[in-house]
Amino acid sequence: MKLYQTIIGIFLLVVLSWTVQSQEYTGQLFDLPGTKLWVVDTGGNGEPIILLPPRTGNADFFQASLPILAKAGYRAIAIDFPGWGRSMVDDPANTTPVAITLDNLFDRLRFNSVHLVGTAMGGYIALDYATYKPERIKTLTIAASGLGLQGDPEYNEYRKRAEIPGMADQAAHIREVSPDYRASNPEGLEHWLHIHHNGQQKGVARAPLLRPNTPEKLADVESPTLLIAGGIDLVTPSGAMRLWSRHIVAPKEFMVIPEAGHVLVWEQPEVFNQVLVDFLKQY
Repeated sequence: MKLYQTIIGIFLLVVLSWTVQSQEYTGQLFDLPGTKLWVVDTGGNGEPIILLPPRTGNADFFQASLPILAKAGYRAIAIDFPGWGRSMVDDPANTTPVAITLDNLFDRLRFNSVHLVGTAMGGYIALDYATYKPERIKTLTIAASGLGLQGDPEYNEYRKRAEIPGMADQAAHIREVSPDYRASNPEGLEHWLHIHHNGQQKGVARAPLLRPNTPEKLADVESPTLLIAGGIDLVTPSGAMRLWSRHIVAPKEFMVIPEAGHVLVWEQPEVFNQVLVDFLKQY
């Protein structure tokens, strides 16, 4: 019955996406300490969902998610990280941890609590914020992220054995996009490449985390947590996520999207959105 309901839900989301795919939301720059942050906001009075993109993306990465989440009753917000896309930093060599910038944004928007969603590098930052201001996190979702976990020998050994020789030298779309998506959706791939090429600005240092990602940090997560992995993710295999997720003691759910690569949000937005909405509705 649960599988049947999920299939029906995905079908309804696909139909809904046809009706709202032309919906575009206008972003704006927020003048915050150390940065001018680009924010795309669906508006409304729903509970806020903050969407944090991967290193190869920006707010545009979530263009298929924003209208669906808004239709589901949420206020969905996607950002460009400082020094990425349209967000500017005051000092390219001395960037503020993004968790601090997020906290400043939430203060500006008067958000007491949020649903926080991070994919790939966005997962690093989502975890950083969730353990920095746990009282502000209603739920946490991390997708396709290895977190750069430190201090777990079993995890490190798994990553070494799973590593594909020479993969780091491959172009981003070879590493991150599944073969089936590359072959079957050339227009979508071209759009993704455009987003990627307009990602991190040259000469801007990557902002540090407040704390390294460790098993102890994961144990500090207090909010219900959803973990989503891609079934054919070559960058962060689902097994790697299962290993680090065992350190989360808060209530958690683990989902694998079959045939999805590292950019699972981009490749299979209908499935991702359905899984996310189903999880959020519980809280």
